Amino acid sequence: MIALKTFAKFANIKLTDFNPKPTTKTPGQVEASDILWESDDGKTKIGIWECSEGTFTADRTGAAEFCHILSGKASITNYDGNGQRVIAGGDLLVLPKGWKGEWTIHEKVKKLFIIQQ
Repeated sequence: MIALKTFAKFANIKLTDFNPKPTTKTPGQVEASDILWESDDGKTKIGIWECSEGTFTADRTGAAEFCHILSGKASITNYDGNGQRVIAGGDLLVLPKGWKGEWTIHEKVKKLFIIQQ
């Protein structure tokens, strides 16, 4: 088993270029990200993302996403309103290719993500 401390350094990466969240439903919600690695063909990306409190829509029609939640707390709901889950620091979230839904950030969330087209 991999100890969570393996991921500790990712939690310490400081993101600085925060911008308005394009799909937000909450005025003033901001996000920032940093791509740490990208495959030569551009189909796989690994990075860090952080988002402030609020609600936004998400669309994974073109790619799957694996999220290791480093800190914070959020609720994720499927597009049709069912399947709500609460996630927090230490959780792994898999959004399969084709998933659409909504995130509600309760406490600023920071995650390590892998996006695979």
